[in-house]
Amino acid sequence: MTSFWSAWIIILTSITLIAMTWLLLGNRKTGAKKEDTPTGHAYDGIEEYDNPLPAWWFFMFLITIIWGVGYLVVYPGMGNFPGVIGWTSTGQHAERVAAAEERHRAMYDRYLAMPIEDIASDPMVRRMGMRMFGNNCAQCHGADARGGYGFPNLTDSDWLYGGDAKTIEASITNGRQAAMPAWENVIGDRGVEEVAAYVLRLNNHEPDAAMADAGEAHFKTYCVACHGPDGKGNPALGAPNLTDGIWLYGGTPSEIAHSVRAGRNGVMPAFNHQLGPEKIHILSAYVYGLREAN
Repeated sequence: MTSFWSAWIIILTSITLIAMTWLLLGNRKTGAKKEDTPTGHAYDGIEEYDNPLPAWWFFMFLITIIWGVGYLVVYPGMGNFPGVIGWTSTGQHAERVAAAEERHRAMYDRYLAMPIEDIASDPMVRRMGMRMFGNNCAQCHGADARGGYGFPNLTDSDWLYGGDAKTIEASITNGRQAAMPAWENVIGDRGVEEVAAYVLRLNNHEPDAAMADAGEAHFKTYCVACHGPDGKGNPALGAPNLTDGIWLYGGTPSEIAHSVRAGRNGVMPAFNHQLGPEKIHILSAYVYGLREAN
């Protein structure tokens, strides 16, 4: 926070506290209690009287103000002033996380020393992995891990980069950056439609034969480098299998054509700094076991 906004908050907070104190104490009636006198305000036959606050109510307000001032002295709340004890919510969170990590260190180390395949069915690992998945992965892959448009289904056997335990762990640790170039400027709009027709034929559809034949020529010129001569993809590049009817961005003729025309760029963030190797090992075991669980 800049010094200007810090000073602004301090000034406004101080003025508010002073004004509330003056309003409370300045209008406190003292001396012997006098006969009730009306203020002259009346509504629907009901008159307003100028009576003091009950003592218990007055002192509750006073205690609240004193408590608020004390709080702002001890804890942060006055701009950049950190409070006399230096407490912060982020610091408290870090302390609690560190304490929890230390408390579970032996368990994490034990699981880390075991192969992912061996702990994938462990009930404790499943419970911990499910919570980690819900906190870090469900936003994209869904709570049931079945993915959605542009996000892979993690419960089937179709994997862009491979579904073995070590590859899953590498994907979570380092993330993935997929890139398919746009081909419209290379093969033209007609060429895009022809390639889409050929891809449909790879999936046992029956598009226009001439279009599909022309698309096969384009495919073997431009697409074969990533997707392979048979269209079955390449896990080393993250190039999907185009023959199995499983589509990340949709498998209709228009959706396939759009992928060819405009290209695709998928990004999975790396979690190595966020989770660390122990938690990634457990999360990998959970993801690895999703196929058996489903």
